[in-house]
Amino acid sequence: MASQPYAIHLDTLFASLQLVDIQKLVDGCQDGWYNQTLCRVNDCVVRLGVMQGEFHWHKHDHEDEFFYVIEGRWVIDLEGRTVELGPRQGFTVPKGVMHRTRAPERTVILMIEGAGVMPTGD
Repeated sequence: MASQPYAIHLDTLFASLQLVDIQKLVDGCQDGWYNQTLCRVNDCVVRLGVMQGEFHWHKHDHEDEFFYVIEGRWVIDLEGRTVELGPRQGFTVPKGVMHRTRAPERTVILMIEGAGVMPTGD
């Protein structure tokens, strides 16, 4: 991971019954590609992404991945198709599907996925 320009934090910041305040995290983010696990819900996690730029092509062999845009534009390249999301839009990439995500401008998203998913892919 040292060669990747991504700041990926798998530690869980908020426990159950604790207020999740993402604005402080968004405001303080200096990384070009920031991914932070916010909380755990059953066997899944909710992750915050503050991104601009392009992620590499990858897939998750055993878990689906859901993206929800809070602000900005989020582009999901699939083999043979591209989906663009704006604020208050979401999209699920099924397990096993190759994809690449891009943020043409600074974008804030939430991701919901299995707790065991490595954000960089399998």
